[in-house]
Amino acid sequence: MRNFEDLIKQVLDETQKIIIGKQMQVKLSLATFLSGSHVLIEDRPGVGKTTLAKTLAHVIGLEYSRVQFTNDLLPSDITGVNFYNTKDATFTFKKGPVFSQFLLADEINRASSKTQSALLEAMEEKQVSVDGKTFDLPRPFFVIATKNPFEEVGTYILPSSQLDRFAISFSLGYPTFEAERHILSSNKKYSINELKSLNAEEIELLQKKFEEVHVSEEILNIIQEILKFTRESGLYVTGLSTRAAITLLKVSKAWSLLSFRDYVIPSDVLEVLPYITSHRLLPRGEKKTPKEMVDEIIQNLHIDT
Repeated sequence: MRNFEDLIKQVLDETQKIIIGKQMQVKLSLATFLSGSHVLIEDRPGVGKTTLAKTLAHVIGLEYSRVQFTNDLLPSDITGVNFYNTKDATFTFKKGPVFSQFLLADEINRASSKTQSALLEAMEEKQVSVDGKTFDLPRPFFVIATKNPFEEVGTYILPSSQLDRFAISFSLGYPTFEAERHILSSNKKYSINELKSLNAEEIELLQKKFEEVHVSEEILNIIQEILKFTRESGLYVTGLSTRAAITLLKVSKAWSLLSFRDYVIPSDVLEVLPYITSHRLLPRGEKKTPKEMVDEIIQNLHIDT
């Protein structure tokens, strides 16, 4: 059995053979997986959202499925449905695509709120309920959802209850000039199936190392000071919830693991904070970027970075 540092390096290196120039987004996705949470990617078509999901699923070694969200998609198209078996005169449950270890919810905001909400129980409790019966999902269970910009025709607003289920949100954006030149000119085009994958034992080792990461009272104080500021400063429509605080703690632990440490330091919290607040905090008055909001928090709390 290899050590956890080698496993993390393998996942990052293999993923970046296909996802060029997006190291931060790849690390954020891996950190979110290790924390047992989920990712929301908002961006325009054609920048690699689906490719990131498929590549990461293969490299981590997870069973992958994809749901293309459309305005006529039904909740049962995601969770599954009971159908009548005429041979033995009983109802049989046919599992939907949510019964996988890695689910790509593609263009999630093209479906109605009712259909979007079919993922709520799955993402939070790792189970689905159909016709009064509860079915456990495979473990681990990880969701990456992609979201189209609001300006596009045929999109719906994601309710706050749905947004809060996602640990982090980020955009991929266009590649840099150098990264795009590499993509266009490289003679070596990797196939996803050529990349190395983790096995079940290696995934279990990473999850165990995550649970062993130490969190000091100092880190807990910082997180609670951040919560207090967002709730009491009057700068935001609503402050961060307790679920957001738990998410911040978990992703900070995973971020420390990606730096090959078994303890969290303040910079771990502050590095992931913009991606945890971007879809949760709505500033009053003029619009601010996630980085501007985090800078504002740091300046007011005088956190030592």
